[in-house]
Parts: sequence; C-alpha cells; structure tokens
Amino acid sequence: MTIKEIPILHHAPQVFAEWLNELCDDLGWQKPQAYVLLCETLHTIRDFLTVDEAADLGAQLPVLVRGVYYDGWDPSKTPVKPRNKADLLKRVQSRFQRTPLEDPERAVGAVFDLLRRHISWGEFQQVKQSMRRPIQELWD
Repeated sequence: MTIKEIPILHHAPQVFAEWLNELCDDLGWQKPQAYVLLCETLHTIRDFLTVDEAADLGAQLPVLVRGVYYDGWDPSKTPVKPRNKADLLKRVQSRFQRTPLEDPERAVGAVFDLLRRHISWGEFQQVKQSMRRPIQELWD
C-alpha cells in the first residue's frame, strides 16, 4: 500500500493561510505583522492557562496553528504570574518593538475573535472563563 499524501498535512498550509488572511482582513494588516500578532497572542494565552486548559485549547487548533501555539512552551512554567490584562498586552506588544501597536487591545481582541470563529463554542467559553475578568473583556 502506497500513501501518496496525508490529508491533514496537505491542507495545513492552506488552513494556516486562511487564518492569517482572516486576521489581516479584520485588522487591515499585512501578513508578516499578523503572523507575529497571532504567534505572540497564542503564546500568551497558552501561558496564562493551566496546563490542562492549554492542552484542551491546543487540541482544537489546526495542525500548523497548533505547532505555532506549542512552539517554545515549557509547561512547568505555566500558568505565568502575574496574569492581568496589562501583563497580557505588554507581552504581546513586546514583539512589536520597531512598529508599536497603535491599539493593542483591538489587535489582541482580533485574535480572540479569530479563535471564536474556529474553535468550539464550549472551548472558547472555557478559555475565556479561565482568564481574569479584565482580560475577558477583550474576548467580547
């Protein structure tokens, strides 16, 4: 038996590109900037969650998005502290040294909205509820 392709891997770049295109459309950005935002926001979300909740969210992500999500993760250091809204925004903004984000809340909120469109409603609500109340406001 010969395997010509693995469907999940064959379509993975296309799915990842669709996520980036949606984020670009939502924010009016170019792909390189949207990619950095997506990566850093996913890493920050992951690091603000418990290990179990981070794994539950990761299981819902498409294969390449999941790879970005888990890249560099050290579960023994999660959840990070402190985990307030200012810390979340500061972590994401730290990746935009040359061109700071004009509206970091809007940018992070766009990634949350992207997740809302692509993961189950139940998982979205669980992740949102795992965050502190001020951070939850960014999810709306």
